[in-house]
Amino acid sequence: MAPNPTHTALWPAPHASGAVDATVHVPGSKSVTNRALVLAALASEPGWLRRPLRSRDTLLMAGALRAMGVEIEEGIGPDGTGEAWRVVPAGPHGPATVDVGNAGTVMRFLPPVAALADGPVRFDGDPRSHERPLNGVIDALRQLGARIDDDDRGALPMTVHGGGALDGGTVEVDASSSSQFVSALLLSAPRFNQGVELRHTGATLPSMPHIRMTVDMLRAVGAQVDAPESGGEPNVWRVTPGALLGRDLTIEPDLSNAQPFLAAALVTGGKVVIPDWPARTTQPGDRLREIFTEMGGSCELTEHGLVFTGSGAVHGIDVDLGEVGELTPGVAAVAALADSPSTLRGVAHLRLHETDRLAALTKEINELGGDVTETADGLHIRPRRLHGGVFHTYEDHRMATAGAIIGLAVAGVQIENVATTAKTLPDFPELWTGMLGA
Repeated sequence: MAPNPTHTALWPAPHASGAVDATVHVPGSKSVTNRALVLAALASEPGWLRRPLRSRDTLLMAGALRAMGVEIEEGIGPDGTGEAWRVVPAGPHGPATVDVGNAGTVMRFLPPVAALADGPVRFDGDPRSHERPLNGVIDALRQLGARIDDDDRGALPMTVHGGGALDGGTVEVDASSSSQFVSALLLSAPRFNQGVELRHTGATLPSMPHIRMTVDMLRAVGAQVDAPESGGEPNVWRVTPGALLGRDLTIEPDLSNAQPFLAAALVTGGKVVIPDWPARTTQPGDRLREIFTEMGGSCELTEHGLVFTGSGAVHGIDVDLGEVGELTPGVAAVAALADSPSTLRGVAHLRLHETDRLAALTKEINELGGDVTETADGLHIRPRRLHGGVFHTYEDHRMATAGAIIGLAVAGVQIENVATTAKTLPDFPELWTGMLGA
């Protein structure tokens, strides 16, 4: 798991000289933006996405849908205010080539769309994308009648030979390595001739909030969905075939991307306001209010947004992050600066994320003088006095922001390839230094 030698630029992580006091406008949610793009592309009429996130992952999704014939026009909203994308659906078609980059949402959400296309669609991406599991989506689509050429790898590169339609029906999926396998099939299911009855067969199912997000967004565009959390059978989702409506949707801020800024308030004993924090949301990042309060902060949802205040003390935590695994790097960074040990549980699936996040966090924090050990399903972190050094990111945006959090409290931390944050949080270095008043 060697760092990529092509990204040797080092960014000196700013060291906080005192308590932060800032308002940070966090860009839109990647998870919501990419789901909204897929649903708008499959709708029966044009729709609008307001305040979409413009980042590597969302631009890859938009580019992939354009390659299959969907019109996505970037401009100003229908009322003349704010950035918005107008999506004009078209029957997806091939031949087309999709670059997934290293975006799990693109590599997993679009093969079912490609199965509906008229013609072949080839999928490829960054070298790391070839190592990330796709077997759940590939096997399920084959059960539903799709023809896919992946040389039996269960991974990229591959070609989906779209037949213009897909029968759909009952399908079994083991989504224990990624909840995206479930979301991928549900998003396109209303367009399958018989819809879908999806049964998850694995022992565990990580990141349930992301599946609830998918179900909520499907219902918002007119789909009929029976789901476990609304009284349905456990581990079974049923989607009825039918047309999807074009909507005028405003994208929520990305609450997981608010994590480093909230952590800054906690670590420095300061205050950060995140405007437009939703009162109700399916985003996993909403758990930060509870986690960071337990670690020593306090928060209040006001008309100005979420006001988060650090107490000047950072406490260790014993927490199951199975449903919110993407928060693990930031929680680990704060835990390394705490006054007592922490145990992070339920996140074995992070070994399959943008990088093996558990191994990467252990190595990088320990090389700054920390004491982190991997467990079967997470990390045990004993706080130690840390020192400066290079924090490698493995082309993983959440590793970069974790390093920045540590750098607030530890002088001399240098982050390799901070540009990888553009995956979901464009302009992170500018937002970070702006928060510090630099």
